[in-house]
Amino acid sequence: MRDIDYGTVRIKLNELIEQQGISKNRFAHRAEMKRTQLNQYCNGEVTRLDTAVLARLCCALDCKVEDLLEYVPPEQE
Repeated sequence: MRDIDYGTVRIKLNELIEQQGISKNRFAHRAEMKRTQLNQYCNGEVTRLDTAVLARLCCALDCKVEDLLEYVPPEQE
């Protein structure tokens, strides 16, 4: 059986936090997240997205889900 590359979903949280001009500590407080959890989202280390966390992130950033997530298609062979 051959593995199929479906692409990935990239979380653009670092870029959005930088655009807001606030520290990760302040943002973690605003989004009601622990700093370690925030770092996992910022570093793309999350394997399963929690919709409640995504909602808090969007609320704290005043953005839409599509501003936060980006689908990266697989490379064409």
